[in-house]
Amino acid sequence: MTDFVRPILNPPGGQKKVLLHSCCAPCSGEVMEAMLASGVDYTIFFYNPNIHPEREYLLRKDENVRFAEKHGVGFIDADYDKDNWFARAKGMEWEPERGARCTMCFDMRFERTALYAHEHGFPVITSSLGISRWKNMAQINDCGKRAAAKYDGVEYWDYNWRKGGGSARMIEISKREEFYQQEYCGCVYSLRDTNAHRRAGGREPITLGVKFYGQDSTEGEG
Repeated sequence: MTDFVRPILNPPGGQKKVLLHSCCAPCSGEVMEAMLASGVDYTIFFYNPNIHPEREYLLRKDENVRFAEKHGVGFIDADYDKDNWFARAKGMEWEPERGARCTMCFDMRFERTALYAHEHGFPVITSSLGISRWKNMAQINDCGKRAAAKYDGVEYWDYNWRKGGGSARMIEISKREEFYQQEYCGCVYSLRDTNAHRRAGGREPITLGVKFYGQDSTEGEG
């Protein structure tokens, strides 16, 4: 990364104030450093009530707080209203990854992000969710745009954070910082299905809180 020259990022409308919805430190690390390099004034909004169990939620949040504090970036710690998330997921328990349940989940998180942006004067919102190769970028962007469209003066920035080696730098930063390495997307149904897949392949189920990038790890869910 030492020889990489970052392009100058230009948020929509020439705005320099951005609310970044972050799902975790590994995914947001590259996004954060890219915006810092371009002088974008951004604040992190951590709203992820899908993450289960609470121990996993706290592991991911604390890593994100640690990295934000390192860079002097503001961090908004939103509610962990998991009961609301489970209520909205009812009937979608067996939807596949990237299916209707994921759309609901992205909608819920972006709706709260857009509302906060509207109430606190952020003209642009964006998210680190799309940098992971495990995610459907079009699905995420559609949800972000739909949430922002509810409020005049709020726009969703659909920048492709993967391009120009962004996904590779995400892993490099994660290893450099030794971020906690999650091994499933986040929700209890993702954990269930990931463990089922591991058992089918003769692997042990996931143990929370033990894997960290740069410590003999392989690329995780992110």
